[in-house]
Order: sequence, then C-alpha cells, then structure tokens
Amino acid sequence: QVQLVESGGGLVQAGGSLRLSCAASGSISLNAMGWYRQAPGKQRELVAAISAGRYTTYADSVKGRFLISRDNAKRTVYLEMNSLKPEDTAVYYCTQYYSSHYSDSGVDHWGQGTQVTVSS
Repeated sequence: QVQLVESGGGLVQAGGSLRLSCAASGSISLNAMGWYRQAPGKQRELVAAISAGRYTTYADSVKGRFLISRDNAKRTVYLEMNSLKPEDTAVYYCTQYYSSHYSDSGVDHWGQGTQVTVSS
C-alpha cells in the first residue's frame, strides 16, 4: 500500500530550526496526516496532526514552536520545528490516518522514522 518516506532529520543546536518532510507514494488528500515521536526511555507520543480539511492539533510541549502543513498535490507533509530544545530529541515518524480526521480513527501507515538530535 502507501509508503511514507521521511527526510530532513539531523543534528541541530538548541534554539535552532529543522524542517522534516514526508513524501507519500499515493494520494493523501482524503486522509489526516501526523507526526509522532519517540524519545529514549519514553512512550511514543503525538507531536502534531492535520486533517484533510487542514484542521490541526499540537502537543502542548511543541505548541507555538512547531508547525505542521501539507501539500496534497506534492503528496507531502511537513513539520517545521523551531526553537528546538534538547527534550525534542527523538525519532520522528510520519503517519497517515484511516480517515479524514485524526480524532476519528487510528494510524493506518507509518514512515520509517528520522532521527532528530538537539544538542545543548
């Protein structure tokens, strides 16, 4: 089925910015999309999600610093990460939901994950 390919991860200094991209092999226009992350010793958590209608939600820890967006024509989802903190260090996963809204269903597909490391 659909494949999600992530890029843009890397090592950045605290206070810096990073832009993650997620390219899908198929159409994403009808599906909610999101980003999850998992830090060492912690459970995987939702970072941000965007519905097919561009309704968004963010984790409290990243609200005001991160921005999720989508370009359906390019079949790509982005995560702009600003004012990065060491606690943002994690593997970030791109996700596609079953339905058009992230509140209505679970995740259908997962990307391979990309490492984001924020140094202090």
